[in-house]
Amino acid sequence: MDEAVQRALERDRTIDITTTGRQTRQPRRKEIWFHNVGGHLYITGTPGRRDWYANLLAHPEFTFHLKQSVRADLPARATPILDQGRRRAILASIHQKLSGQRDLQAWVEGSPLVEVELCRIVPTTLEACCVRRSCSRPVPPMSKAA
Repeated sequence: MDEAVQRALERDRTIDITTTGRQTRQPRRKEIWFHNVGGHLYITGTPGRRDWYANLLAHPEFTFHLKQSVRADLPARATPILDQGRRRAILASIHQKLSGQRDLQAWVEGSPLVEVELCRIVPTTLEACCVRRSCSRPVPPMSKAA
């Protein structure tokens, strides 16, 4: 993986995601935060219904757009985290990083939470990722910082 992309995945927070609309099937781009917890990437939000989450449930393939320290459009797949114990551990870690006072139980019970699997981390894993996870989206070349 490109070193700048790797650093961004470790340090950045704000990204855009492009999902496929669950009903319209049209691309939907949204600015959002992502979280790196122990080398795993997650996207979450405050408790409540979110269109981006509903879109990812219907169409898990999406584009993960890095845009802070580097620009890169990464094909990805979202997997919802539904197990309450796992949700609690992940969200507690995220809350600790954010250093805020939040109602952890409310987040566990009502926040969208997906794990992000990048379909193109290194060329040798691309095929394994996309075939194993049934990514149907063609994998474009990764764009680099402009």
